[in-house]
Amino acid sequence: MGSIRSTEPVLFVAAAFSRYPAALDWALEKTSAAWGPMALASPRFAFDATDYYQPTMGQGIEKCFWAYQQLADPALLAERKLQANEWEIEYAALAGHAEPRPLNIDPGYLTQAKLVLASTKDHAHRIYLERGIFAEVTLFYKDRHWQYRDWTFPDYRRADYHAFFDACRKFYQARRLMPPA
Repeated sequence: MGSIRSTEPVLFVAAAFSRYPAALDWALEKTSAAWGPMALASPRFAFDATDYYQPTMGQGIEKCFWAYQQLADPALLAERKLQANEWEIEYAALAGHAEPRPLNIDPGYLTQAKLVLASTKDHAHRIYLERGIFAEVTLFYKDRHWQYRDWTFPDYRRADYHAFFDACRKFYQARRLMPPA
């Protein structure tokens, strides 16, 4: 029998996408206020790998990622996904855009070995966490680069996303070596 030990803290990230730059700014404010200061931000990428979101979010969607300064317990993933869902509802009510879902916020976390994303949708490759939230390993790190699985969303296969996750991975390695505050 293996011995039980506590898990290492992880680097939390969020993916946010919208056709409205103000929505992305609002999401960054909300997530930073709740989850701590942002440490890294990606550029805003054109989100054109699928038209799945167009009926509820419109066209011309941009996606960006943020990594947060403070490492945290990976067990917080479900709670953060539930918070993100509430913020999406709050923004939709406040902003008054024509689309029913003008903002999407997807939290996840990164370790040296993987990028894990939360979802409200079950599938064969997802593991149930709690309160209707599932998790999946979207990318894994092997042979000095990010690799994907059959189920990995097409946009997460992009080299420019991987470059951002490389920066996150380096930041995470450096943070792990720092003494606790």
